[in-house]
Amino acid sequence: MTTFSNKLFKSISNELKQINSNLHTMVEAKHPVLYAAAKQLFNAGGKRIRPAIVIIIAKIFSKNQEVSTEHKRLAEITEIIHTASLVHDDVIDNCETRRGINTVHNIFSNKIAVLAGDFLFAQSSWYLANLNNLEVVKTISKVITDFAEGEVKQGISSFDTQITIQDYIEKSFYKTASLIACSSKAAIMLKNCCTKTQNDFYTYGKHLGLAFQIVDDILDITGSSMKLGKPAGSDLKNGNLTAPLIFALEERPDLNKIVNEEFKSTNDINTAIRIIKSTNGIQKAKDLAEEHLQLAINILVNKYLNENIYDLLLVSYYITNRIN
Repeated sequence: MTTFSNKLFKSISNELKQINSNLHTMVEAKHPVLYAAAKQLFNAGGKRIRPAIVIIIAKIFSKNQEVSTEHKRLAEITEIIHTASLVHDDVIDNCETRRGINTVHNIFSNKIAVLAGDFLFAQSSWYLANLNNLEVVKTISKVITDFAEGEVKQGISSFDTQITIQDYIEKSFYKTASLIACSSKAAIMLKNCCTKTQNDFYTYGKHLGLAFQIVDDILDITGSSMKLGKPAGSDLKNGNLTAPLIFALEERPDLNKIVNEEFKSTNDINTAIRIIKSTNGIQKAKDLAEEHLQLAINILVNKYLNENIYDLLLVSYYITNRIN
């Protein structure tokens, strides 16, 4: 378990320990190379934010604080899907490190990495089907479609300085927010709550996921390679134009030339980062993240305030506090 989980999720520490243990069992494969590739992904650690959200939601609607086997399995499925998307992302973006360790394709090959990601998606689908809840299956399955659509949208708009904030938000939903939204909704479905409550938590997860992605994109500009676990400016280098850059372009049109030339010079990334930092781009991106965070939090505070909601509020505030 990560230091993050220990500090932030004391109330669900036992559940998270069990999830970490189960994840390794769930990705076992007969072929040693495929198993080694899958294990490499989970050995990299991670904050386990997505499964934690599922577990906390389950507790919010539990009278005895117990988390069902189905909710624990949903939490594990959520993390497997997330991890599968990361390995595919790393291949597409040609990232050499993830969370400070070598990526799967860097250790093995692109082919093995893609197969490992496919294997994880397949495993998640099998375990999802075994929940024997058709509505949950439909909800979570949509996430995998959204991942693919998000990657296509990102690829089409690569190095496109005409991309709008709305385009960026839509892409961010597909790539990040969809999983948090759908898993939050599915957690409510497993509690047999009404459609209104399901939709509320879907909306909560959507806005939380958008805030999460915006903050990640800010950190790509402002963070150090050591803290990020990958080189700073990776998104820019790969042509993924994010909120800080989009806002900065409004003030500094000279950024267009550097982006249009796809950062051809060795120092172009550093130049672009320096220019972005000289504008209001980062602050505007922070404001955008805060806006989505508040939309998420308002749903919790206005409708579902009880003693168990504070853990969910805590993880929600953590999302933006990473850049403070």
